[in-house]
Amino acid sequence: MIELERFLNTLGTISLITPLLGLLGTVIGMIKVFTAITAQGLGNANELAGGISEALITTAAGLAVGIPALMFYRYFQRKVDELVISMEQESLKLVEVLTGMREKE
Repeated sequence: MIELERFLNTLGTISLITPLLGLLGTVIGMIKVFTAITAQGLGNANELAGGISEALITTAAGLAVGIPALMFYRYFQRKVDELVISMEQESLKLVEVLTGMREKE
């Protein structure tokens, strides 16, 4: 079971952290926009567009990585759970056969 779950923690962490990193980039981009507004006023659209663009790109990148990572994490977690349950059932059958509590199949 440990071998099956070896990389699941890493995948789960990636799926949780990347949207947060995207949100952090959004906040940083918006801070740049408001800093530009404070320094130059609303007249320089290029400065504002750069900060907004950075905010949107980091959000999209975080979601583009986080959503598939979460999907794969959930899929592989379910597969590991199914395999563990199957192994437990088979090991119980083996113990029952070895102790004479069950007829050999």
